[in-house]
Amino acid sequence: MNRIAIYDTTLRDGMQSERVNFSVEDKLKIARRLDEFGVAYIEAGWPGSNPTDTEFFHRVRDIEFKRSKLAAFGSTRRAKLAACDDPLLIKLIEARTPVVTIFGKAWGLHVRDVFRITCEQNLEMIYDSVKFLVDQGKEVIFDAEHFFDGYKSDPIYALETLKRAEAAGASCVSLCETNGGALPSDVFDATAAARRHVGICVGIHAHNDSGLAAADSIAAVQAGATHVQGTMNGLGERCGNADLCTIMPILELKMGLSCVRNGSMKDLTELSRYVDEIANLVPDDRMPFVGISAFTHKAGVHADAVAKNPQTYEHMDPELVGNDRRITVSSYSGASNIVHKAKKYDVDLTKQSPEIKGVLDQVINLEHDGYSFEEAEASFELLLKKSLGLYRKLFDLKGFRVIVEKRGPNEEAITEATLKVAVDGEEAFTVAEGDGPVHALDNALRLALAQFYGKELAKIKLTDFKVRVINTKAATAAKVRTLIETRDHNEVWSTVGVSENIIEASWQALADGVEYGLLKHVREKK
Repeated sequence: MNRIAIYDTTLRDGMQSERVNFSVEDKLKIARRLDEFGVAYIEAGWPGSNPTDTEFFHRVRDIEFKRSKLAAFGSTRRAKLAACDDPLLIKLIEARTPVVTIFGKAWGLHVRDVFRITCEQNLEMIYDSVKFLVDQGKEVIFDAEHFFDGYKSDPIYALETLKRAEAAGASCVSLCETNGGALPSDVFDATAAARRHVGICVGIHAHNDSGLAAADSIAAVQAGATHVQGTMNGLGERCGNADLCTIMPILELKMGLSCVRNGSMKDLTELSRYVDEIANLVPDDRMPFVGISAFTHKAGVHADAVAKNPQTYEHMDPELVGNDRRITVSSYSGASNIVHKAKKYDVDLTKQSPEIKGVLDQVINLEHDGYSFEEAEASFELLLKKSLGLYRKLFDLKGFRVIVEKRGPNEEAITEATLKVAVDGEEAFTVAEGDGPVHALDNALRLALAQFYGKELAKIKLTDFKVRVINTKAATAAKVRTLIETRDHNEVWSTVGVSENIIEASWQALADGVEYGLLKHVREKK
């Protein structure tokens, strides 16, 4: 019980998420990172089910995994075929993975209504399939599909499916909460019963349809399960699978159970964001442990207390999972938030500093106009440094013009930006096209600044652009707030702009984003 085996199925069950479609290269990259992180098992796909998985299992043979065992996934034999003649089981052998995981029905309803066979025939299919794979030298994990629904309907039969898998040589039986509707108390009771009836490892595979997948998984561990299946960031069909980014830190940091490589938990946030990046998904800011908001404090009372003792409003040290404490600034913020921010920027202030009131007044007035600095910390840093006389202006805008031309109903619109800036009195005038006004302005600004800050500018990349209407009642004359995300090789920052004119609002955020990055790299250069 001191060691919990983590079974990651991001590359198989996670790939069943809407809008997620990993390439072979994507799967190979994630598999390497999971091995480095130290999960016990990586379930990589279903051999023969699609060309991607077929190619993956061929190419992955050249990779030596140091900490993880690779598993191929499939099902029990078909009712009218012997195990040795079932092409799907043969594909599992041909995948050449040390571990094979097969699922079989543990709920009589599925056996009768889906397979349309007898319950005894289903038990024979489980036994024959597991034994065939074991005889081929495979470590076999049996996924008891719909186990908790089956246990609720007929506990004797559900438990018998586990016993047949054990008798055939399975190393572990994983109890699948397939429909995602069981309460943690039900999972605890059924897992405890499974532990009493089999002598091999018992695992849990939960889905999140009721928002309980992590809680169900922890309940199973408390009942004696030593094997936990899930996905990174909770990817999976419908509402997703159990989120390993939540479960693993609970096991390691709150329950004292070892589940990954020693010392790797501090890399959890980075791994979570890496998988989202590969999947081309926007990270969920509110994810427990790894979300950017997980240790973020907005209220002045909270910020003041956390500065004195982080335990007052944090359940753990964010550094333990590789995350950061953030103190956001808004009209709800107190002096403590400004002091905390100032320290981060190497500016020494106290709550009694006269500059504090001036900064807070600016924030309040700007938020009244529609600005928001909670997500735009780079814009706030520039505001703070301007207020304290620590700002160094890198360029002046002399003017810009943006033209959008559409030459026919079936033709693509063409956007052109003309821009003039000055650096230390020297002017630069450029013209650039883009896919839209913001892209064209970004291209023109880069062309203009390239002769002054070419090397530093090359490190900076605009990565996201969002628009929010502030006063919707004004319709097309409403103010808009734009948020632009920019990044370099090791940092991401966001900036904000507000105006009734969307291009002007975009320019404000764009200019702040580029200037913040340039100031950072010019400072590093010195």
